[in-house]
Amino acid sequence: MRFARRVVEQQAVRQLGLIDRWIAEEERWEAERRRGEERRPAPADWLIQYGLNRANVDAVHVGGCWAEKKSGRCRPATREQALDALRNGVSPCVHCRPDTALGLGIG
Repeated sequence: MRFARRVVEQQAVRQLGLIDRWIAEEERWEAERRRGEERRPAPADWLIQYGLNRANVDAVHVGGCWAEKKSGRCRPATREQALDALRNGVSPCVHCRPDTALGLGIG
């Protein structure tokens, strides 16, 4: 019986060590994820969507617009760049309405 007890004790110690390593690994991953989120730059307030040839400007978006994410052709812009684009005839996104957010009320 003493032999059986030692075997069970050794197995329990091994299993606890394994579980402790899993916990430590999970905590490391969570800490890395949090650091990555903290280092991620803030999203742009305004975005300009370029055409397929990357020369034409297609639309202006408010940062975080779902349509912008779907197109994948947007670049961050300053407020002034967004205003200039709208004043020069670039279409505002019909979903996020940057013209209204910028106080232009074009569309």
